[in-house]
Amino acid sequence: MAGRRTNLALLVLLVLALSTGLLSWAAGPSLVRWLVIAHGVTGLAIVVLAPWKQSIARRGLARPRAGRSTSIAFVVLIVTSVVAAFVHVSGIVQIVGTFSPLGIHVATAFVAVAFAVVHVLQRTVRPRATDLSRRNLLRGSVLLGGAGLAWLTIESILRATDARGAQRRITGSFETGSDVPTEMPVTQWLNDTVQDVDAESWRLHVTDGARSYSVEDLFAFGDTLRATLDCTGGWYAEQEWQGARLDRLIDGAQGRSIVVRSATGYSRRFPLSDAATLLIATEVGGERLSPGHGAPARLVAPGRRGFWWVKWVTTIELDEAPWWWQPPFPLT
Repeated sequence: MAGRRTNLALLVLLVLALSTGLLSWAAGPSLVRWLVIAHGVTGLAIVVLAPWKQSIARRGLARPRAGRSTSIAFVVLIVTSVVAAFVHVSGIVQIVGTFSPLGIHVATAFVAVAFAVVHVLQRTVRPRATDLSRRNLLRGSVLLGGAGLAWLTIESILRATDARGAQRRITGSFETGSDVPTEMPVTQWLNDTVQDVDAESWRLHVTDGARSYSVEDLFAFGDTLRATLDCTGGWYAEQEWQGARLDRLIDGAQGRSIVVRSATGYSRRFPLSDAATLLIATEVGGERLSPGHGAPARLVAPGRRGFWWVKWVTTIELDEAPWWWQPPFPLT
């Protein structure tokens, strides 16, 4: 029974850890704090249960069984993900080879999902009504309470020692290159690549193509916006962006949502009511954008994570679909 309860608890915690991690990317500022805390607490709860799981695994490895290699790979991925998370939170290491600790944490967690499915199917743990007994609920509360206390202790130690980990935003990102655009990392979403767009011939087309703007046209609007680019890769930078506000570019065009599309085909949809808060930037920090940061023009979307900040923008479309009619995360 103890082994079955441990396995079931770990399954629930893994689902919660994955869910809160994903939602923390998509959530607005008011929710992200609580999601990140929940993600950290569930991760620590998994660590707390590790000794019990170790004894179960030791017994399982002692007897021949199909799928052993899958289970071992799953454990290695989870351990790697947890260790990478601790390294990221501490701030002691920023880059491991060409990857950030947060990138390793996320990548190994996603790969582990496939192994987790196989592992669970091979060793099915069926929930029972007795799993929701008062005693088990009390055990679960103690587990989460202990994990929560561990989370508070780690955060307190980081702050008391003035460790670099104490300087991260609530999203988990570390400051990199604020007011120095050349120091901002160059990142793309999934399979996107840096585009080398000819600024002289480039035009931004709005709605049905009836309006278009050159780089100089956008610069002439003279709108400025100080905003923080918070990348899901684990860094953020606060910059002064210059260009044209989106509401001025669409100039009264009608629709329920705005689709901002990149030269790569990448796109994100926004509520029409957000147009006044969005900027099509041609400069950052008084200098023209570099190709890696979206030249000739990129979207600046305050309060949203980096994957909303569309680079190499080519078109702005208005249509009647609601803004949420899109995948929560771009698929390409």
